[in-house]
Amino acid sequence: MSEPCETTSRAMLERLIGFATVSRDSNLELIAFIESYLAGLGVECELFHNAQRTKANLFATIGPRDRGGIVLSGHTDVVPVDGQAWTVEPFRLTGKNGRLYGRGTADMKSFIACVLAAVPAFLRAPLVMPVHLAFSYDEEIGCLGVRPMLAELAQRAHAPRLCLIGEPTELKPVLGHKGKLAMRCHVKGAACHSAYAPYGVNAIQYAARLINKLEAIGDELARPEYRDARFDPPFSTLQTGVVKGGRALNIVPAECEFDFEVRTVPGFDALTVADDLKRYAESELVPKMRAVRADTGIRFEALNAYPGLATPPESEVAQLLARLCESSDFGTVAFGTEGGLYAQAGIPTVVCGPGSMDQGHKPDEFVTLDQLDRCDAMLMRLAQHLQTAG
Repeated sequence: MSEPCETTSRAMLERLIGFATVSRDSNLELIAFIESYLAGLGVECELFHNAQRTKANLFATIGPRDRGGIVLSGHTDVVPVDGQAWTVEPFRLTGKNGRLYGRGTADMKSFIACVLAAVPAFLRAPLVMPVHLAFSYDEEIGCLGVRPMLAELAQRAHAPRLCLIGEPTELKPVLGHKGKLAMRCHVKGAACHSAYAPYGVNAIQYAARLINKLEAIGDELARPEYRDARFDPPFSTLQTGVVKGGRALNIVPAECEFDFEVRTVPGFDALTVADDLKRYAESELVPKMRAVRADTGIRFEALNAYPGLATPPESEVAQLLARLCESSDFGTVAFGTEGGLYAQAGIPTVVCGPGSMDQGHKPDEFVTLDQLDRCDAMLMRLAQHLQTAG
């Protein structure tokens, strides 16, 4: 058997950045490239498509298939560049002063590039414990794409045993992050001429009362007894991000909607916030609205949600991560990952990857060459570990 073809993580990253896999668009060209690359190394892939077959997750196993292994997980989608003032072409890798610029360099194609570049080393090992590659879609819009793949993997006789998600942590070992609930509130009022405002139901004003209520709930969640010092900020947070309503200043608005999110420390159920807001709407606001017009009301719609992550530092996967990072200085991150979903599926999970989220989602996003080199070294340590792991 011939030696597997080598490639560098930088060369692989250049290929991956060239695919404009914004979440609103397809990722199939990138997935086809990875599938072809792995096939050339003799690695078989499984694809898990969305209902429209416009996107896919990719799953592949290297090593023995009669036991659980460690998943190396990454998402293939990136956030848009619309309206951002880039000084380089976002979907072409640009190197300058020890940095590599492009959309997705930090979040999180650099990790995927390092994993793919490490495949020949995994194939040479040989591995006692398998390594699984899991690359998902639609992470940026609520960790949506990975869910059907996880549902399938959980049913298998030899489900994955551990998971490492390569989100950007500057290669610092991370054991936890907050969960998230995103919701939309629809307020249906009653329009009339603004000169007769008391005879209408102003949807914007009622939405404002709900938003003020959210602020009060947020203040309550910041109280000392609800804090978790492992996180920054050390408490669950609320935020209203989008408000839409009104047609003209001289028309009492009949419609208003707003989107809000709850980011929760582990152990706190975000649905309690939604329930509190619904009770306030139904007991305080809707009766006043319907006293003017019976066909008014307030409706809530769940947009997306994912659980938080809180992996114990004494766990097998945490101790493995400490060995790979050469550090047991475990931390947490404020942003969410697919890690909570992996853990919910029974796969203990940690987070560690190249780059910093300080650069993620911004114009001129970048990763440093040093971070790529350090991630390459971490994966070589993993290949060595999996030759003897039981």
